[in-house]
Formats: sequence, structure tokens, C-alpha cells
Amino acid sequence: MAKTNMRMAAQVDPVWTHICEEARAAVQDEPILGGFFHTGILHHATLERALAYRFSLKLASGEMSEQLLREIADEAYAADPALGLAARADCVAVYDRDPACHRFLQPILFFKGYQAMQAYRIGHWLWTRGSRDLAYFVQMRVSEAFGVDIHPNAQIGKGIMIDHAHSIVIGETAVVGDNVSMLHSVTLGGTGKEDGDRHPKIGNGVLIGAGAKILGNISVGYCSRVAAGSVVLQDVPPMTTVAGIPAKIIGKAGCEQPSITMDQFFVEEG
Repeated sequence: MAKTNMRMAAQVDPVWTHICEEARAAVQDEPILGGFFHTGILHHATLERALAYRFSLKLASGEMSEQLLREIADEAYAADPALGLAARADCVAVYDRDPACHRFLQPILFFKGYQAMQAYRIGHWLWTRGSRDLAYFVQMRVSEAFGVDIHPNAQIGKGIMIDHAHSIVIGETAVVGDNVSMLHSVTLGGTGKEDGDRHPKIGNGVLIGAGAKILGNISVGYCSRVAAGSVVLQDVPPMTTVAGIPAKIIGKAGCEQPSITMDQFFVEEG
């Protein structure tokens, strides 16, 4: 009965169904990677089970076994269905916004930004239930494995796309809304040794360019753009573009959904 229920769940899960179809086609196209696609995708009944496997495989070390990490991830996905929903939204976001992503299975198997985000979500779940040291362990291993350092207390929405995901830093009291896109080397950090609420608040639909640094307890309004290499030290109004060091408003956002169009071209308004 349990296996029947899992098969039925997969049948009404369009994202997971599509991923499995892609994996079966990939086995035909690349037989030498057949075992890889089977163990990563096709051996699992649900996306959550596949992600738990990936989490344990990537983060296991001499200090924490793959089996223990798998049990932690399975428990998290079973206890909080929102984790699986966010994972699906993130997968669709990467597929829609990254021109290098041509299949839904790519983020799960190949893209460290997506994998790091799903691992962060498990770490955040551990943090919220009081398992702080275990959450810190997950943060440490995500940083070591993927080069992405997200504090488990940070609050991050769904539909997140982190392209390339090299040297991403998101601080303890940062808040990131839904449908946000950011490129590599982005920092959402503090400005010194102050304690308390000290990190940025990023609104829905924001696009953050490569190498941008947003520092302090400031807000970046919804559907705004932060140009690559900028250092943002003051609030950014909604639907605007900021650029420079320190960043200044140079115009409107240029479109209604910059995080989705990923358009980073701008003309400074007079």
C-alpha cells in the first residue's frame, strides 16, 4: 500500500514526473551514466527522497555519515511539506531563468546553487526546531562542499535562483523574499560587530548582479535591480535600479519582473 501511495503521489506531481521522464531519456542518451541517473533520480519515489539522497551524498564526511544525514533529511521533508514545495519552485525558477538549464533534472544533479539552497532549507528547519548545533554543522558542510555560506537562521522564500553560486554569503538576520535571483559572489552581510538585526531585507522579485554587496539592516524594495559589483549601504525603493560604490539610484527597474527576465542592461537616466 505504501508503494502504491508513493506511485500515486508521483503521478500527480508534474515536476517530479517530468524529471523522471528526463532521467529515463538521459539513460538512453548516455548509457555510461545510467547508474548515475538511476541512483540520483529513478531509484526514488518522490522528489523529496531524491533530494534527501543528494543532501546526504554531498554533505557526508568523516564526522557525519551518509546514513545519518539521510535520516535527518527524510525527517525534515516528512515533517514540513513546505520544503518540498519550495524545492519545486526553486527548480522551476532555475529552469525558467538560467539559459544554461535545459532540463529540470539539471539543478538537482549538477547545479550547486540549487543543491546548496535545498541543503540550507534543511538547516533552517533544524534551526527552527531547536537543533542549533546540527544546523551549524549543515551550514559548515554546505560552505565546504558548495562554496555557499548561508546562516541557518536566515529567512529565504521560494522560487530562488542562484546562478553559478560561487562565494555566496547570506547573514544570520537576512530576509530574502520570493522569486529572487542572484549571481555569484553576492554578499548579504553586516557592516561591523553590531549584534541583533543587522542584515539586509530583500523584497520579492529582486535581481542582484554578480559581486554585489548589500550591507546592513537595510531594505531592497520589490522588483528592484542591484547592478553587478555594487555596494549597497542604504534602502533601495521598489522597482528601481541601483549601481556603483556606494550604490545610487540610476533609474527604474526597466521591467515588471527583473528577477525573471534577468535583464542586467541599463541606461542611466539623466
